Amino acid sequence: MAQTPEYDAVVVGGGPAGLAAAGWLARFRKKTLVLDSCEYRNRWVNKAHGYLGHDPVDPETLREAAHDQLSAYPNLAIVCTTVESVTSGPEGFRIAAAGGSYTARRVVLATGTSDVFPDLPGFFEHYGSEVFHCPVCDGYEAKERKAAVLGWNRQVTGFAVELTNWARTVTVIAQGTRIDKDDRVRAKLADHGVALCEQDAVELLGKRGSLEGVRLQTGEVLDCDYLFFSLPENPVNGLARRLGCELDGDGHVVVDRQGRTSVEGVYAAGDLTPGEQLIQVAAGEGTLAGVACAESLLS
Repeated sequence: MAQTPEYDAVVVGGGPAGLAAAGWLARFRKKTLVLDSCEYRNRWVNKAHGYLGHDPVDPETLREAAHDQLSAYPNLAIVCTTVESVTSGPEGFRIAAAGGSYTARRVVLATGTSDVFPDLPGFFEHYGSEVFHCPVCDGYEAKERKAAVLGWNRQVTGFAVELTNWARTVTVIAQGTRIDKDDRVRAKLADHGVALCEQDAVELLGKRGSLEGVRLQTGEVLDCDYLFFSLPENPVNGLARRLGCELDGDGHVVVDRQGRTSVEGVYAAGDLTPGEQLIQVAAGEGTLAGVACAESLLS
């Protein structure tokens, strides 16, 4: 006799997407478990911006409020643990995590993405305070200030040009890569008033809350108030990949408008999926995935 899965849905990931999905599953009175690694992408960030009704907000404060509100649902539990594998079978899914295993009829993946950080002394002294990776999220704070962009991927030109919407000056530090030899890139940056620094950055100066500049390899200091970095990121897609979910060329999990993946019974939301990486977007995607997941359990 087949054993009934112990949960209607297991949500992997406790960021905005995962918690939103879990909340809506709980509102549909579905027995739901959130497995949260508790290693959040924004754990270094002082303030998150643009979340309607909470602008700005300390990300940890927002998570605590979400946990407090979700605790009102008796059919929802949150466990801080690392998920090791998710496998599918005729009766649903088995989720192996550090310290235990669980079974569920549905799975929602909200594992996010992992940033690549520059190996630069002083970086984490300023990251989340005056150093950021997202001009959309934090460009406003650089308004009428001096900004620099550290990067060497294909997005760096558009990234720097976008910052000119806010910053008084923008300088690209390309770390000695081919960008400083590409005439088309030079021309586009020049057309938008973006300077190009051909020296490598070797150190960030000043204390958290007061970036004094970027020391270059010659010893010269590039004066800037904010530093943005544009480096590749790595979607945390290992579980999705092993389940057989379709991925796009950048490694994001392909979903439809309701967060359904190519694998029956598996949903995904947030930074793991393609699109804008903003907490309010992640929460919205989690809502859509959670509702769709819950409705699939009604039939």
